[in-house]
Amino acid sequence: MAPSHVLVPLDGSPLAEDALEHALEVFDCKITVLNVVTPLDTHMSEGGVLEVEDSRLDEAYTRADRLIERARSQSEAVNRSIETAVETGEPADSILTYIDTSNIDHVVMGGHGGPKPGPLHRLLGTVATTVVSKAPLSVTVVR
Repeated sequence: MAPSHVLVPLDGSPLAEDALEHALEVFDCKITVLNVVTPLDTHMSEGGVLEVEDSRLDEAYTRADRLIERARSQSEAVNRSIETAVETGEPADSILTYIDTSNIDHVVMGGHGGPKPGPLHRLLGTVATTVVSKAPLSVTVVR
């Protein structure tokens, strides 16, 4: 069954942009682009080194706005429209919460390799691995 609402988490990486391109090409349904702003006190940030500053948070939201605007331009280039959202929190948890609260029935996201232990982490990346393993729906990972 074809999805009716696809979520594309967008973090500014080339693979995330490829995921949006894939979603726009393959799925003829509502697409929401989600950017997660990570606070400095989470494990994926530099919180152990730097103090939280309003200017850093402002910069993070400005970056999120730029990513969302690029996504809009990318979708308009293929005569599609998207919905957008910006959440704050740990990326995988925020994506999973958004899935649960927003009537999402498919996720398309970029995978990120890296020096993590285990073959799944190396293939998909930490956030993608968590979403794939915990999401109650189909997840397409673009590599």
